[in-house]
Amino acid sequence: MKTLRILVADDHEVVRQGMRALLEVRPEWEVCAEAANGREAVERAKQTKPDVVVMDISMPELNGLEATRQILKALPRTEVLILTLHESEQLIRRVVESGARAYVLKSDAGRNLVEGVAALGRHKGFFSSKVATVIVESHLKGGKTTGRQNRNRDLLTPREREVVQLLAEEKSNKEIAATLRRSVHTVETHRSNIMQKLGTHSLSGLIRYALRNKIVQF
Repeated sequence: MKTLRILVADDHEVVRQGMRALLEVRPEWEVCAEAANGREAVERAKQTKPDVVVMDISMPELNGLEATRQILKALPRTEVLILTLHESEQLIRRVVESGARAYVLKSDAGRNLVEGVAALGRHKGFFSSKVATVIVESHLKGGKTTGRQNRNRDLLTPREREVVQLLAEEKSNKEIAATLRRSVHTVETHRSNIMQKLGTHSLSGLIRYALRNKIVQF
């Protein structure tokens, strides 16, 4: 039987240990790598090419949704399960748009994580019951978002959203340049473009945008 190789990404070591313990009960499953932030998750995924990635949304340097997009762009056969505390309609829609095909709430992880990973191992989608209820209710309401929500979601490029997250984490332009492996001038250009698009001239405006659109959470 082929071994199912899993990457676990969460910024809390105790959570990663707990997930490893749950997943490796299956003898045919192997946690091949761990990551403590979104950027590391992308790098480790490219290195190890896992079958399934279990991804937290709220992580430093690069949030789980952006990390998911980058992983699936590089490894289209890899499946991603999003593990999070949150179940809002807007966030569920963004998870689906990122390409992740499984969504499990941390409160349900004890009974749903293994089931979700097993489904992805068969290339089948999985949503925990609470999340499925939100999806059904959204469908019955017409599944509409406001024009403002759509504009906010698409306002910035993926690279600009990365810069916003790092700025919201109080990183300097020099630190951001080192993280993204770009010049300080390029970061300054991104920052200027972001400010112009958002119509703000302050870091607090950037943080409000990041919080509203679940790019970072405090």
